[in-house]
Amino acid sequence: MNQRFAFRAAIVAVLLCVLSACDPNRVFEQNIDFPNNSWDVQQKPSFTFAIEDTTALYDVHFNVRHASAYGYYNLYVKHTLTGPAGPVGQPGLHQMLLMDPKTGEPKGSGTGDIYDIQFLALPKQHFAKAGNYTLTLEQYMRQDQLPGLMAMGVEVTKHVEKK
Repeated sequence: MNQRFAFRAAIVAVLLCVLSACDPNRVFEQNIDFPNNSWDVQQKPSFTFAIEDTTALYDVHFNVRHASAYGYYNLYVKHTLTGPAGPVGQPGLHQMLLMDPKTGEPKGSGTGDIYDIQFLALPKQHFAKAGNYTLTLEQYMRQDQLPGLMAMGVEVTKHVEKK
């Protein structure tokens, strides 16, 4: 009976791996949950990823999970990128629209009152040296606490030209 259970568990595990097959262009993805579903201005999530292919261009996306009760239609985020040789470019400021400013409808996909949305933050990014890069995010709003912001994340993919 234990062998039958182990066999079925192995089949389920293999099916899950096949069904959730990764995008071959994805280099990195990580999301960080905020305690109490609120982003405090003191919290500066950092994401460290490895770049091996310095000939490729990369797209860096920001992932946002928010509740429909988030008090603003937008979110300002500042990024700082450092690599093996130190800072990469200048820190950048991004405005992301989480809700439609006219209708107030949440953007992104979701169920219930929780929504996930992804923004292209750094398109066609070139990393000159192989090694580890760290992207640090800071919320740049006029409020120290941002209730309703549940998580932030970063996804790095190899850039693919659209046909």
